[in-house]
Amino acid sequence: MKQIDVNLMHPREQIVKIITRIYRNGMTTTSGGNISIMDENGDIWVTPSAVDKGSLTEKDIICVKSDGTVEGLHKPSSEFPFHKAIYDIRPDIKSVIHAHPPALVSFSIVREIPNTNIIPQAKRKCGPIGYAPYGMPGSMELGEKIAKQFEDKTIKAVIMENHGTVLGGTNLMTAYERFETLEFCARTIINAKAVGEPTFLTDEQIGEFDKQIPHDIAHHEVLSYPPEERAIRQDICNIVRRACDQGLMISTYGTVSVRWKDDSFLITPPDVPRWDITPEDIVQVKGGKAEAGKTPSRSTFLHHRIYQENPNINSIILTQPPHLMAYGTTGVKFDVRTIPESWIFLQDVPILPYGSHFRGDNTIPQLLSDNVPSVLIANDSFIVTGDKLLQTFDRLEVAEFSAKSLVMAAPLGPLVPINDEQVEELRKGFLE
Repeated sequence: MKQIDVNLMHPREQIVKIITRIYRNGMTTTSGGNISIMDENGDIWVTPSAVDKGSLTEKDIICVKSDGTVEGLHKPSSEFPFHKAIYDIRPDIKSVIHAHPPALVSFSIVREIPNTNIIPQAKRKCGPIGYAPYGMPGSMELGEKIAKQFEDKTIKAVIMENHGTVLGGTNLMTAYERFETLEFCARTIINAKAVGEPTFLTDEQIGEFDKQIPHDIAHHEVLSYPPEERAIRQDICNIVRRACDQGLMISTYGTVSVRWKDDSFLITPPDVPRWDITPEDIVQVKGGKAEAGKTPSRSTFLHHRIYQENPNINSIILTQPPHLMAYGTTGVKFDVRTIPESWIFLQDVPILPYGSHFRGDNTIPQLLSDNVPSVLIANDSFIVTGDKLLQTFDRLEVAEFSAKSLVMAAPLGPLVPINDEQVEELRKGFLE
């Protein structure tokens, strides 16, 4: 059954849903952060002051009426003044998120703005980033400084000096996707600097990424949906949600596909928030044609070629795990020979140039094999394959956990991999 569109929920439901997600994913604290929505009547629904973000309920949400009357069990957030200031100056913004996610706070402390060209989808999602000088939390002064940044109609996200970030959107889901993507950019840059020096995409390269969505793909008029096909749709949705819960995927990026039979497979679509994807969103592709009325992932042609070239591959995940992307954005080798389990699961992981995954390039389909189940694409993603979807997901988890260990080890000293003799021992013991 298709889930209810979050934007059709009551503002109270929307706010609780998103603040809970932000809190559970470690992007705010019990007392920190606030969310608001302005409805069509001009009333502002906002999180309360001094109420635990980890157990917030709908009855805790406050409504500040357009005439200033406050309705609810608590006081509005102490940061309400700058929410109101943003709405006053930007009629196009209908939702505001403020929080203290660790990576963006780090940038605010060193007084820098993260470069969103670190990954391909972020610049379009985040837009130009403003910077607001320090102001006392909850003060009118801070509200004025933030509102001044939002005077520029192109800005929807602002770094707050020595504080955190504030973002706006035409609705709460848009604001949340912007928030999550900007924090991911900041985290990726920080992780990359632990192992090397990050590189960034040009605007032209980002433009090529946007052109990959297969709007020109042919469509079937009629397809069949037997029980096994519908079960695969649900399996894909379950893995996507699990990847989001595990921090292996964010709302704005991540593709999962599963071969159904022969030349048919099922794949996630573009521009659908990964947290809320449903079986009805999944696209069936058969013989190079898509399900009627649906657009499949921008990497559909790559998935199709991988399945054609590799009969033993039956599932593919393409995503942006934050520690693996430290290697994907620096060109530093992701050395899986440091951990036996990592080498057994992944063997050696090549890093390929940005664009190797675009339509018409057969490098990846021809490179992947039983001995090379995964690759990193510079400044874009990690692609991992397997027989069963759970095996593919397991490899993804092992790869990201390994990358996290390596990133954390980098400040401690030089990495010491296992030697060739030990690798050969692993090969004989586990792979032959």
